[in-house]
Amino acid sequence: MASVVFLTAIAPLATDMYVPAFPQVARELSTSATQVQLTLTTFFVGMALGQLVGGPVSDQRGRRLPLLGALLAMTAASIVCALAPTIAVMTLARLVQGFAGGWAMVIGRAIIVDLATGARLVRVLNVIAAVGGIAPIVGPLIGGLILQFSEWRVSFWLVAALGLAMTLAVVLTVPESLPRESRHPGGLRNFVMAGRSVLASREYVGYLLVAGAAMGALFAYVATSAFVLQTMNGLSPIAYSVDFAANAAGMTLAALAAARLAGRVSTRKIILAGQLAALSAGVALLTGALWFDTPLALAIGCFFVLMTAQGLIIPNGGALASTAVPDHPGTGSAVQGFVQWVAAGTIAPIAGLGGAATAVPMALLITVGAAVSMFGLQIAGRPERPSC
Repeated sequence: MASVVFLTAIAPLATDMYVPAFPQVARELSTSATQVQLTLTTFFVGMALGQLVGGPVSDQRGRRLPLLGALLAMTAASIVCALAPTIAVMTLARLVQGFAGGWAMVIGRAIIVDLATGARLVRVLNVIAAVGGIAPIVGPLIGGLILQFSEWRVSFWLVAALGLAMTLAVVLTVPESLPRESRHPGGLRNFVMAGRSVLASREYVGYLLVAGAAMGALFAYVATSAFVLQTMNGLSPIAYSVDFAANAAGMTLAALAAARLAGRVSTRKIILAGQLAALSAGVALLTGALWFDTPLALAIGCFFVLMTAQGLIIPNGGALASTAVPDHPGTGSAVQGFVQWVAAGTIAPIAGLGGAATAVPMALLITVGAAVSMFGLQIAGRPERPSC
């Protein structure tokens, strides 16, 4: 189980280690900042598509072989990124890297759903969120150290090495978790039928909204916090990095706390507490953006509350969504991952429409995201499973 949990950290690290190197990449490959940023967008697109495809394929073929294939493909794409002679090659390799990383992540979640149920499932998915929350803290630091002593290509060699290490770990420690008699037939028609089946569940759709809307709010923060804190309020890059790490730590600690409470406190109550906190942060940010030019103390406080709240909402919403469709765990995980990463990729550029002049679009998106997440909780209704 530990090997599967750490699978979820590889793809975030592939992004966070790379971000500090954007200016260096632009200089070495003789390209613009916009084109370098596009490699991040293509990575997110690949993540979304990889999760959408990987889940149903694993429902048909089993978990182990598709997972090994995805890890090897991600490793190969990372090597191509490390050797990329042009920005076009880099962009294509990042798309493949994201696709394979998303494929591996969704199969990892499906394995967990195969092996865990009830409170244990909620607990493990919260631990996954905590591990994922460490990546925004560790990733930029590793990337900065690499740039201090070497060059940006080394970060991709490191991701490739991690991919090989995880491949070996899966070979040695991860058994096939989906027996042949539990697999579903493949093909586009059956994929569509499985998708319809999971989307026909009111409970699943409700929790899909819970986690997807919260993910959108989170990436509204990620896309614009640097402008709000540095450009609008004069925070130094070092101080901003410290604040970003503190917020990620808050999300991680919240997810770990939720994991400890699984089975003792209703998961819906934990989600609702996070939603109320996120909505309060969004309303406070919107008020500050509209009438007070988003003062520094308000922004720092609200960002911390918002990020901590996501540690209560996203993993628990995902856990209850998985529980709602036990007959199609791979497809359920695939649709979850697709919706969440599409939300992230769509919301991030919209949140930045205000540029460095105003935080109103960001604050509005955070507020709406929290409200839609609460609406999803109402759609899901009361679960019949007492353990959740």
